[in-house]
Amino acid sequence: MSHYSLTSTTSSDGLTLVARDYPAAAVPGMAASPARLPVICIHGLTRNASDFDEFAPIVAGLGRRVLALDVRGRGESDRDPDPDHYNAQVYADDVVRFMDTLGLPQAIFVGTSMGGLITMTLAGERIDRVAAAVLNDIGPWISHKGLARIAGYAGKRVLPASWDEAAAYLKSLNAGAFPDNTDAEWDKWARRAFAPDGNGMLAPRYDPDIAKGLQEGRLKGTSPGLRRGFRRLAGTRPTLLVRGALSDLLEDRQCAWMRRQAPAMRYAEVPGVGHAPMLTEPAALDAITRFLATLP
Repeated sequence: MSHYSLTSTTSSDGLTLVARDYPAAAVPGMAASPARLPVICIHGLTRNASDFDEFAPIVAGLGRRVLALDVRGRGESDRDPDPDHYNAQVYADDVVRFMDTLGLPQAIFVGTSMGGLITMTLAGERIDRVAAAVLNDIGPWISHKGLARIAGYAGKRVLPASWDEAAAYLKSLNAGAFPDNTDAEWDKWARRAFAPDGNGMLAPRYDPDIAKGLQEGRLKGTSPGLRRGFRRLAGTRPTLLVRGALSDLLEDRQCAWMRRQAPAMRYAEVPGVGHAPMLTEPAALDAITRFLATLP
């Protein structure tokens, strides 16, 4: 498995933002890795860059540099003292600044859930920075059912006393979406999602205030800006939609709407999984590998 280093930048309002940087592997018969478009992976609302700790090395092994971001308020990135800054517009601005710091004019984006919302927001305003995109179980029209479920747990101050307790908690929230997960996989999820808090407990690796907008009803199922961003993205850039067959955030109706709006968009469905695929499932990984193979 590829190793990564941590790289960071400073946001326009002074926060330190961190990413895991996976170097491109040398692949015989392929162009030199610096010439290939890098991949930027962006996680979901309460998640962090470690969600890509299996997916990112695989993509790096295909000869592309991979950057897995910790969005502000998550993982190793600073928490924001102003909760109003936890929104897709600010996140998209952070991504542009991050790319500028690293000298990356364009990238291929892989956005899971909130990461896909950030990608569509970016496409609506700075499509020049987006070479192509994978939207993981997300679109510009989100199911209220899924939003209500996420609002039920996001931002809650849960402090498990052990890793077993943390794993059991995550299983209670996600077993419907991942019915085949083993105990070892729930433990792995727990170690991605929690960290010791210094007081003998475990704490979520995110600022509880990230969910304030959702809890206050300010995050809606759709918006004109998101729909515009999606149309610009899927209408002008290679786009792949990956959907969990059991998803309650991107249900059949929303998925069908997206495919009507963007008939050229590629599509892959992951059986037996809900929101959101980890992208290492065979159906997802095969589709993404074939998609990346078409890109410079």
